[in-house]
Amino acid sequence: MRAIQITEFGGPEVLQQVELPDPVAGEGEVLINVSRAGLNYADTHQAENSYLAKMELPLVPGGEVVGTTSDGRRVVALTKNSGGYAEKAVAPALTTFDVPDGVDDLTALSLIVQGATAWLLLRKSTHMEAGETVVVHAAAGGVGTIAVQLAKLWGAGRVIATASSEDKRKLALDLGADVAVDSRAADMTAALKEANGGRRVDVVLDMTGGAVTDQSLVALAPFGRLAFYGMASRERPKPVDLGALLVHSTAVAGMWLPHALKVRDAEHGTLAHRAMAELFQLVVDGKLKAVPGGEYGLGEVQQAHEDLRSRKTAGKLLLDPSR
Repeated sequence: MRAIQITEFGGPEVLQQVELPDPVAGEGEVLINVSRAGLNYADTHQAENSYLAKMELPLVPGGEVVGTTSDGRRVVALTKNSGGYAEKAVAPALTTFDVPDGVDDLTALSLIVQGATAWLLLRKSTHMEAGETVVVHAAAGGVGTIAVQLAKLWGAGRVIATASSEDKRKLALDLGADVAVDSRAADMTAALKEANGGRRVDVVLDMTGGAVTDQSLVALAPFGRLAFYGMASRERPKPVDLGALLVHSTAVAGMWLPHALKVRDAEHGTLAHRAMAELFQLVVDGKLKAVPGGEYGLGEVQQAHEDLRSRKTAGKLLLDPSR
């Protein structure tokens, strides 16, 4: 099969197209003929081995695929952290979900990582309540485009989106954000307060890191919550002062998607299965949509990573292993 392989860690240049033997599904696993794989910012961390889960070489990157099984089921799946950038992939049965009729490849892949992440950030990490002000950083990205829509669907009083360009800010507004702020603002605390009519904010969803995280934390109202789920700037925020949290009655939560597969849910099996069931239903009901961000062939994967790292992209990016 055709695949993308990494034999040394580094930037986009380490992604090389090769021919590899077809993978073999073991016990409790599913072999999938891949129609599309998802491209995520986390993949750029995989390539340089700066991801939360450490990678081993040689590596076929890619953590999510959509396609068909040998018995004809159409599924979307999370692989075991890798293996997605290929014509065929293996995924655990536990992380393989049947795709409902009427849900296309783009949407299925938008939901399994970005959609589930947005769901978890709002439902579990921050426990967003109706009427609250919600800040969505990187609102034109994969998680951001879904989070803006979910926050509005679930009754946020005000959704403040941040993005780096006028086009991206317009996209966030079109998806339902009440106001859009330039993510390059010199003082994010002041920018967020101004966007909220001079008041502090209740919820912040942040995957930027560095000064954006530091200043967003200061912008929280009493009992406000910041959920931290990535570090796109590759700059660590300042250490959190627990005393300051106490003084201001604020909270900081971290979130990593794989943990949702370990937390049990009485009705759906795991928290991830509950999230996917609700998200699929919202799509079928016409209440939630995926935003296309572009499609690349295997031979264009280096350019895809360049575009991700430079923050040129919006919405969900796909990889077509057939070309």
